[in-house]
Amino acid sequence: MISDDLTIINQVLSGNTGVFSNLVEKYKDMVFSLIIKIVHNREEAEEVAQDTFLKAYHHLGNFKNESKFSTWLFRIAYNTAISRTRKKSLITSVIDDHVVENYSVDSLRENIENSDDLEDKIMMMKMIIADLPQDDQLLMNLFYFNKQSVEEIGLITSLTESNVKVKLHRIRKRIYTIMQERMGVREIKD
Repeated sequence: MISDDLTIINQVLSGNTGVFSNLVEKYKDMVFSLIIKIVHNREEAEEVAQDTFLKAYHHLGNFKNESKFSTWLFRIAYNTAISRTRKKSLITSVIDDHVVENYSVDSLRENIENSDDLEDKIMMMKMIIADLPQDDQLLMNLFYFNKQSVEEIGLITSLTESNVKVKLHRIRKRIYTIMQERMGVREIKD
């Protein structure tokens, strides 16, 4: 099995199209996990994943090696999944950002860290992330679970690096706020 992405790409572009299956095999789980976070439906995620790999195959000549192949592929997957959800006009709710801004990150972190049951906190955090708007879930998953850098996330989502950083900060702050509220911890305000 060929492991170097660039070698596989060059072979596919030279006519050995069968080796493209190595790229599919290597990235299918990561692509699927990214897509399922956006479309929330297994069958639809499978279709979007297939569409992603078809698009990647047909546009492989456009890959300029300016980023990692996985980043380029994730961008195709992200755009394909977002296009699919826009067509379905999914509506998500957003927590009002001005409420989040009233809390300091340090006080939220301290209150949540003082909770005794770590497993409860982890379960609560997973539930909160699952309730976040799709774009926020995607950023959290790309950064924490797929280990994409801020720069790579910017390339995938067409956001600037500073915008990715700000969004990640606000999402983390929002998660802490929701956890604090669910745990019944209130910050005393002057």
